Amino acid sequence: MEIIRYAELKAQPWRNGSGVTRELARHSAAAPAGDATVQDGAWDWQVSIAEVSKAGEFPSFPGMNRVLTVIDGELLLLNVDGGEHPLEKYRAFRFSGDAASSGTLPTGDVRGLSVVTRSGAFKGYTSIIELSKKRAHPVFEGQLGILLQGQATVSPGTADEEPAGGTPAGDSPDAERIELSRYDAVVGSDTATPEILGRGFLAVVSIDSVSGTVPD
Repeated sequence: MEIIRYAELKAQPWRNGSGVTRELARHSAAAPAGDATVQDGAWDWQVSIAEVSKAGEFPSFPGMNRVLTVIDGELLLLNVDGGEHPLEKYRAFRFSGDAASSGTLPTGDVRGLSVVTRSGAFKGYTSIIELSKKRAHPVFEGQLGILLQGQATVSPGTADEEPAGGTPAGDSPDAERIELSRYDAVVGSDTATPEILGRGFLAVVSIDSVSGTVPD
């Protein structure tokens, strides 16, 4: 089971000084056979959390689609190609990475969850769910579960198949649970599905392939 600890991520400042970004995960772009146009360092999708402290332009992502969700703070006024969109907390908003975008902060600093995917290859989705102490929420392959608020623990879940030797790859129902801190991310698995229990709110980011490409 993979847990990305937010406190261990390095903050990358924006060029215009309006905010900083911490990258949770990314998938490197894979060039088709015989295609040398994909450059080193290129990627097909990225999930990150940005802290925005003053009004200004947002970074552009040509050839990408974006989903932005305010996860802390009350309101972000997002301007996309001249149109203003009020983004309230936990309301996901999709727009083109090619568009000129900027933001203002009428109620103070905000923190945003950003999902960026390459057009024609992947599509990203963000859902906000309320956690339960009685019913675990699974995190499937191709997903990230990010604790936004409250207290939660995670267990590896139970594998559907047994590896050679007959020992289950997943944990038993009584397996020790691992505590999550705010903005920690649990990575979904195709071998044993992690399960999150707690009180609070969880962002579930799903990355779906639209061209036969399978995310790592």
